[in-house]
Amino acid sequence: MLATIGRQLKSHPSLIPLFIFIAGGCTMSLSYLARLGLRNPDVCWDKKNNPEPWNKLGPNDQYKFFAVNMDYSKLKKDRPDF
Repeated sequence: MLATIGRQLKSHPSLIPLFIFIAGGCTMSLSYLARLGLRNPDVCWDKKNNPEPWNKLGPNDQYKFFAVNMDYSKLKKDRPDF
């Protein structure tokens, strides 16, 4: 299959940018899904040691991917400990 794609790219070089952008989009989407699965506080992989990891987040922990006008270091705790 890769040999066929290689022959097609040699005969039609205008397809090279298409393959580059498709590969880049696949790479970015897979890396974002990996980040969501590994770094998101809503996901729990280890139910024995820490079944509720979202309870250990402090008020100044940034858990969003992109925060526009939010400074998490100045937030105060406004919820009780459980």
